[in-house]
Amino acid sequence: MNQRISQTISLRQRQEQSLKPQMIQSLKMLALPMLDLEIALKNEIIQNPLLEMTEEYEENNRDEEMANDNKELDNETQETLDEVKELSEILDEWNEYHEDHEYSSKSYEDDSPSYENYIRVEENLCRLFTDLIDDYPLTDLEKDFAFELVENTNEYGFLPDGYDIYEVGKEYELVQDDVDKVHRMILRTKPRGVTARSIEECLIAQLEEYELKDTILVGIIEEDFNDLIYRRFSIIASKYGITEDDVLDYRDRIAQLDPKPGMRLNTSKASYIVPDVIVRKIGEEYEVIINDFYVPRITLSRNYRSMLHQSAGNKEAVRYIRSKVNSAKFLIKSIFMRSRTLERVMRSIINYQKDFFYNNTGILEPLTYSVIASDLNVNESTISRVVKLKYADTPFGIMCMKDFFCSAAGKDKNYDAVSKQNVQLQIEELIEKEDKRTPLSDQDIVNILKERGISVSRRVIAKYRDELQIPNSRIRRE
Repeated sequence: MNQRISQTISLRQRQEQSLKPQMIQSLKMLALPMLDLEIALKNEIIQNPLLEMTEEYEENNRDEEMANDNKELDNETQETLDEVKELSEILDEWNEYHEDHEYSSKSYEDDSPSYENYIRVEENLCRLFTDLIDDYPLTDLEKDFAFELVENTNEYGFLPDGYDIYEVGKEYELVQDDVDKVHRMILRTKPRGVTARSIEECLIAQLEEYELKDTILVGIIEEDFNDLIYRRFSIIASKYGITEDDVLDYRDRIAQLDPKPGMRLNTSKASYIVPDVIVRKIGEEYEVIINDFYVPRITLSRNYRSMLHQSAGNKEAVRYIRSKVNSAKFLIKSIFMRSRTLERVMRSIINYQKDFFYNNTGILEPLTYSVIASDLNVNESTISRVVKLKYADTPFGIMCMKDFFCSAAGKDKNYDAVSKQNVQLQIEELIEKEDKRTPLSDQDIVNILKERGISVSRRVIAKYRDELQIPNSRIRRE
């Protein structure tokens, strides 16, 4: 019997995009609100022996110190010392930038709210949930559809009886496969099960991937849930050919699932926030100041030279110091880029929301992440990270940066998009002035807005009225 062993070599070209650890760190820095950034910086200082925190920035003669007595160092130690010098220069530039911005922000102190007035806000867990969805790789129409589903859930997180997600999807130009894709993503977003159409769909969405392969567990939830509730364990055991003890084990697992996931989004807790951006009008133009008052001053540790000399000849120790140098350099660069990007995004928002800022109308125009991303030549995901959980101190009050982005609710007579906020303001105005003996129906509001040149569907009016917590015309009648 002949055995033939053959070996073949084939070349396959594959294109992959992966994020380096440093890039991931940079993106994380970009997403951090001010107080979280302060914590991240202090943690880095604790973990990095080359850095220390100081109350005030003072120039010193570190460069001269570094230039002295370096002739006897080996090449690797000398290269590390050169990188330390570069880090020192980066720290000097950062601290000078920090000083300049602090001086600018101090000039607005009299016009800015004190820390005591800085905002005790209710953390809206439903908003945090939609923020997670907003980070998904979806089109604008798919995201609008996703938010539509979330907004139509009841207090327990379920969609109303008879709610046809496919019919609603058509309004957003989505085919059935797209609707299912978006709905699955929402169902799997924690807390899992929100936007379910039934208790069975809600519980299935909460199973782990490996549990979804358990046909008995899935079958009990999908087909035998009532038998399980009414303790008809023998029927279930007989159907699947298992013991009643096995059924009890499945029952215990199902009991760990949450039948009312929406309740987790209806609770909130108060927290203090500090604006990341200060916006002030100087003359006819707006100035944007990054509020980095809470960012600690960072300087190079005075012990770095002794650390290097003690480590000379010990390659592992020198490499450790070099890794800490590189970590510190990239950290400072990431913070600087965060400040620069935040400033550019805020300036772009002001430019696109001119009616709000310059005409004091209080009305925001429809604006999406893609518009600002195109203006700044960055990815939409960058804009999402920049505005997420960040606040701007403006002449009109402290506002969440995410609120400057407003979806389109309809079209005006020139076929230009009309913002959701614009429509909501007009709904409030009309209902406030209505005759309470014959209050306006949703269709009446549609007709009035149409006369004003704004085309909006009755479903949109009903949804926005509910968001404003305004009851329907029958309840409003006096």
